[in-house]
Amino acid sequence: MPVPPIWNTKPHDAAAAVALANELKVSAVTARLLAIRGLTDPDAASRFLNPSLDQLFDPSRLVDLDRAADRLMAAIASRERIAVHGDYDVDGITSTVMLRRAIELLGGHVGHFIPERLTDGYGLQPNTIERLHAEGVTLIVSVDCGIRAPEAARRARELGVDLIITDHHEPDAALPDACAVVNPKRHDCTYPDKNLAGVGVALKLVQAMCGRAGKSSWLPAFVKIASIGTLADVVPLVGENRVIAKLGLQMLTKGPHKVGLRTLLEAAGLNGKTIDSYHIGFMVAPRINAAGRMSTPDIATRLLLASDEAMADEARALAEQLEAENTRRRQEDQDILAKAKKIVETDPEVGAHSVLVVAGEGWHRGVIGIVASKLVDAFYRPAIVLSVDGDVAHGSCRSIAGFDMLGCLESCAPLMQRFGGHKAAAGLQLDASRIREFRLAVNQHAAGCLGPDDLRPRLWLDGPLAFTDLNEQVMSEFRRLAPFGPGNPRPKFHTSPVSIVDGPRLLKDRHLKMTMKQNGRILRAIQWNAAEHHERLTAMKDAVEIAYTVEENEYQGDKYVELRLEDFRQATE
Repeated sequence: MPVPPIWNTKPHDAAAAVALANELKVSAVTARLLAIRGLTDPDAASRFLNPSLDQLFDPSRLVDLDRAADRLMAAIASRERIAVHGDYDVDGITSTVMLRRAIELLGGHVGHFIPERLTDGYGLQPNTIERLHAEGVTLIVSVDCGIRAPEAARRARELGVDLIITDHHEPDAALPDACAVVNPKRHDCTYPDKNLAGVGVALKLVQAMCGRAGKSSWLPAFVKIASIGTLADVVPLVGENRVIAKLGLQMLTKGPHKVGLRTLLEAAGLNGKTIDSYHIGFMVAPRINAAGRMSTPDIATRLLLASDEAMADEARALAEQLEAENTRRRQEDQDILAKAKKIVETDPEVGAHSVLVVAGEGWHRGVIGIVASKLVDAFYRPAIVLSVDGDVAHGSCRSIAGFDMLGCLESCAPLMQRFGGHKAAAGLQLDASRIREFRLAVNQHAAGCLGPDDLRPRLWLDGPLAFTDLNEQVMSEFRRLAPFGPGNPRPKFHTSPVSIVDGPRLLKDRHLKMTMKQNGRILRAIQWNAAEHHERLTAMKDAVEIAYTVEENEYQGDKYVELRLEDFRQATE
């Protein structure tokens, strides 16, 4: 059973919240949410509530961006052969699609290469440089990868191929020797927004190219594609990421779309719906990701590149392939998750540690990242899942708040053949014979920075909110605060006492559905994956305190407010 969370209320400047409510003419609850987010300056809060393209920074503020844009424009003008080198996740695929389409529209001679997870491995490799050079490519632009690929950069230099690296992952102390290296996380880069996804960095290059060509009016169409990669990569939804995500979602909802994107949205059941971050994260992104996880990322890339209506039949076939791969992906991750959980629960060498390091022979490398995330959800501990293939183990890592996964890997770097990533997520490769040694080293590092309280999940709440306060103004303001994600979490409230007047009933044997009442107002509520709490909730149904988020749902044209329970406990006087 999951560890019960500790309820904490986020602090805020109450006086600043009152001033915001008066200045911006927003409700007290929205003013409190803005203050909690540190948006106590009315101008900053107003920009947050009203994102626009003019809030995007000048791309030239990124080190090497102008050099990259100038080199690309020259290659386009002289009809050099250009290759965009991407990555096989949603961020990398959308980056590839966006930059390739921009180069094509500007008249360039361009192709793309995205490595296949199981045959090519991760990232920019010297043999790929050789392959592209043999095909006559004279300029390679990496997107969402390359910042830790010095060997590939060296090989490009030897072959006389110009290499532009655009990436957002953490760099090493020394940068690859490339024609241009564009990454806001460069130590010598003073760019104001360090949180861009890979597709966000690529968008800055597209923004600069469109500006040079007098085609800035094209930018919104590229922002639409960039929003998918930004939301899928789970980067903080503040600053430029918020602008990209908010405006992109509006355009995804509004349309029209090229045939490939339109077909993908239709396959996800999103035709005619107001598309939000949930739809991208749980319906669109898994379909795109399934291609790179289970077979070839080119299925999703070709679908998103499809722009001619004559390709409608091909687009439908590609979308059906993605659907099949996503179904297969779900089965694989369920099977591996069950095996991984059993190891954690039965093997003290694994389960007794602060960092879970689980390994299995032949586990599908395309889904071990998903399994790691689900282990974190289940046990609230950092998790590393390793797929053993002969003498080599490939790993995917996910972390919890307050634990730097990349820093942990750096502390035991000599044990690995390669690694890279972020504080929250990383990947690695090591000799299979060193798994036990690696598990001990990882946990020795964790012992110095994780205490028992760090391994208790915390439910951070935005304060009290009664049912009667959920009026139309508040619901409208919540829509303005969206999209929600890291850096701008969906608001969570608590209220008490509440009675359950219908239910709780089991839904699909996994979820709890009910109707709740407070001060005469009745609302529907649901708690996902909470079947094991059925008896406990039933026992306190006459007076329960709930922690919840608010959703707006629509059924047969009728809109209604529904609560998503995060947790509950017995109401006290």
